[in-house]
Amino acid sequence: MTNIAVIGCGHWGKNLVRNFHALGVLSHICDAHEATLAAVAAQYEGVTAATSYDEILANKEINAVALATNAEHHAWMAEKAMRAGKDVFVEKPLALQFADGASMVKTADETGRVLMVGHLLEYHPAVLKLDEMIRGGELGKVNYIYSNRLNLGKIRREENILWSFAPHDIAVILRFLGSELPVEVTATGGAYLQPDIADVTVTNLLFKDGTRAHIFVSWLHPYKEQKLVVIGSEKMALFDDTAPAGQKLILYNQGVDWVEGEPVPRKGEATAVAFETSEPLRAECAHFVECVETRQNPRTDGRNGLRVLQVLQACQESLQTNGQPVSVVPQKAEPATR
Repeated sequence: MTNIAVIGCGHWGKNLVRNFHALGVLSHICDAHEATLAAVAAQYEGVTAATSYDEILANKEINAVALATNAEHHAWMAEKAMRAGKDVFVEKPLALQFADGASMVKTADETGRVLMVGHLLEYHPAVLKLDEMIRGGELGKVNYIYSNRLNLGKIRREENILWSFAPHDIAVILRFLGSELPVEVTATGGAYLQPDIADVTVTNLLFKDGTRAHIFVSWLHPYKEQKLVVIGSEKMALFDDTAPAGQKLILYNQGVDWVEGEPVPRKGEATAVAFETSEPLRAECAHFVECVETRQNPRTDGRNGLRVLQVLQACQESLQTNGQPVSVVPQKAEPATR
């Protein structure tokens, strides 16, 4: 029987609690803040509440933990859990330093534990459908991708907007482009509410085949917008997560044709694309449970998280130098020795 403990029951952790409980696998919740813990525990009869992480790790009946703690704690908490024989789901980002993320992946290899990172959009049915369309060649060659993730809040104090919002977009862009890392990134932004913590960033990724991606993220914006546009040589697609059901994924039969040596815009019709509707977080949590029970490798495993982390670190370096280009040199976690 699978028994999962959710560690951290705050802003996002309570959503993990809800979904793992609905899946019938939530046995424990843990939070150092007693009032938060009590408020969540009151909603779920039969779920054990604890304030001690060590108490959770010592409990042999718990198979896995889901970490919804501050990113600065992900590495040590995940490694300690895996050393204690627990599988680990960790919210994005995997860690704040590549060395820490690589150590997490190595520990998972050494202990034979499942390590999965919460790149939620990689479980969104619209994103999966769009990925299928791209891989099937329906859009032609991908020329560029742009993504806007804008809102007013939730404003964090321990990480900037790049690390808070952009991991989702980076993860999806890498998936669309075959998990290939960009060769160069640039990032600029502004810190208006707190010193040295960017509230807005604009990031550009350049891939070796010339494909580019643009990511605009902000938690200081007057309205919510979550749009991702893929421009292909044959067709174009829009994923708008704030659009009404049935209109979230639109395929545009548009492009540019060359007629007698001249570029001529082709403006065809826009068609809503049907896809299976399901809550992305429920699908993500169910996938983790399946991996715990079958021992299969997660779709968003530790190495997936490492690729995103490499891009984030390069973007942060560019951000700190006011947009100077930064080369991305692929790194890999060393394989564990058994």
